[in-house]
Amino acid sequence: MRNFKTTALLLTVPASLMAIGLYAAPILQVLALSLTEPKFGLANYQGLFANAAVGRVVMTTVKVSVMTTVLTVLASYIVAFAIIHMSAGWRRISLFLVLVPFWISVLVRAFSWITILRRRGVLNSTLMDMGVISTPLDLVYNLFGVTVGMVHYMMPFAILLLYANLSDIDRRIMQAARSLGARPATIFWRVWLPLSLPGIALATLFVFVFSLGFLVTPALLGAGKTLMIAEYISVQISSTSRWDLATSLSTMLLLVVGVIVFAAMRSPALRAAFVARPQQ
Repeated sequence: MRNFKTTALLLTVPASLMAIGLYAAPILQVLALSLTEPKFGLANYQGLFANAAVGRVVMTTVKVSVMTTVLTVLASYIVAFAIIHMSAGWRRISLFLVLVPFWISVLVRAFSWITILRRRGVLNSTLMDMGVISTPLDLVYNLFGVTVGMVHYMMPFAILLLYANLSDIDRRIMQAARSLGARPATIFWRVWLPLSLPGIALATLFVFVFSLGFLVTPALLGAGKTLMIAEYISVQISSTSRWDLATSLSTMLLLVVGVIVFAAMRSPALRAAFVARPQQ
């Protein structure tokens, strides 16, 4: 048994070295640049708190991330809950449809939303032809468009996380509650929902952290009008060559994400998501 564990540990060495080379080394380089560009010190970090533009970008990022997280987890919970209660055949089909977006480029999905939401796009044209609206609605290149695109991108991840959690819930508990005279609404709110809190917590953490560093979808659907941290950092590097600002903001983002994950992992609900339940 000890030899097996040693062998398994040795097999992880190549992947660990690759992770260090591809992730740890660049992160350390970014940290070094943030402290030495243009001169050594913490002036870059002090400047972040005095920069009004950075403050606006941070507020936009938090707002979009929170909205994306709430809408994604809510919609994904409904879908995962429905899939759990389908027959085996329909469940396989539904899970296949959930996986389909993973095979489509994020660029294709973003441009598809632009086609649908633009002023002369599919949605506005349909609503105008039906007489619902007289002038096109501004549905893209703003906060609404960015949020729609991000929710669409995040939902497959959240659905799979929630589906895994909901699949582990022992149905006999529901049957026991039903046999005791509990109504369906009471069973859901008092039994099912509390048991699914670990999955909700995990999906919430994943979507929120992912949203904080999202680049492609906000850049395309926001068109610079809804500027988030990742796009702002990209602009500072590629357009203005402000490496001092870009690296210090990147480091702060990494630090904030680390603190959020560390604090979240201390939550009993989230820790329970990683505890295997006994087989039904």
